[in-house]
Amino acid sequence: MADLKSMRFFQSPDHGCSYLEGVDATTIFADPEQPITTTDYTALSQLGFRRSGPYLYKPNCKSCDACVPVRIPVNAFTETRRYLRIRKKNKDLTTRISEPHDSDQVWRLYEDYINNRHADGDMFPPSRTQLLDFLVKGRPEARFVEYHLEDVLIAVSVMDQLDDSLSAIYTFFDPDHDHRSLGSLAILDLIQRTRALGFRYLYLGYWIAESRKMAYKATFLPQERLTTAGWELITRHN
Repeated sequence: MADLKSMRFFQSPDHGCSYLEGVDATTIFADPEQPITTTDYTALSQLGFRRSGPYLYKPNCKSCDACVPVRIPVNAFTETRRYLRIRKKNKDLTTRISEPHDSDQVWRLYEDYINNRHADGDMFPPSRTQLLDFLVKGRPEARFVEYHLEDVLIAVSVMDQLDDSLSAIYTFFDPDHDHRSLGSLAILDLIQRTRALGFRYLYLGYWIAESRKMAYKATFLPQERLTTAGWELITRHN
C-alpha cells in the first residue's frame, strides 16, 4: 500500500491553460526527485493524477474545475456498432508492444502528427528533445503499442502499466490515415488489453466539456469521472 502522506508535492505558479483559452491554471506536482514506485503511481492515479514525461501532476485551479479525471471500468464496456466498424476497417494492421524509443520512424511520425494536428498548441513546433522528454524518458511502466501497415509505422499508443490498471498517456498517428480513427482504435485495444491483464480500469486522463479536442473521451461508456464525492459512474453521454 502506498504511503502518500510522506510524499512531497509542490504547486506551480499561475500559467495559461493548455486547453481553455484565456484561463489561468495551477498544477500540483509530485516531487520528481523523490522515489515514486509503481504502487505510489497507482494510488496517485486513483486520486486523479496524470503523467507527462517523468512528472505526475494534477490540476489545482483556483476558480475552475473543468478538468475531470476519467477512467473506463473495462468489464462493463461493450463495443458499439461504431467501434466494431473501426475495428473492421483496421483489420489490415498489425500491432507490436515495445519499450519507448525515438527511432527515425517514430520521430517522423510524431513530427508529422504535431505539425498537422497541433500546430496551434503549446507542443508546436515539435522537436526530438520534446519527444524524448515527453514520451520516451518517462517512467519504467511505459510501453509503446505500435501499429504497422505492412512494414510502415502509422500510429503509436503510449500506455503505462500500473498495479491494477492501464493508463493511456498519448497517441500519435499518420495524418494521412485519419479516416481509420486510430485514436479510438488505440483506446479500444487498451480496453481489451486491460481486461486480458485482469485489471479493472483504463485511465483516459482528463475530460473537459468545453474542449472539442477532448470530446471523444465522453463517448466511451460507461465511464467513471472523479468528483469531490469520489468516482461517479456515467452511463450516458451528456
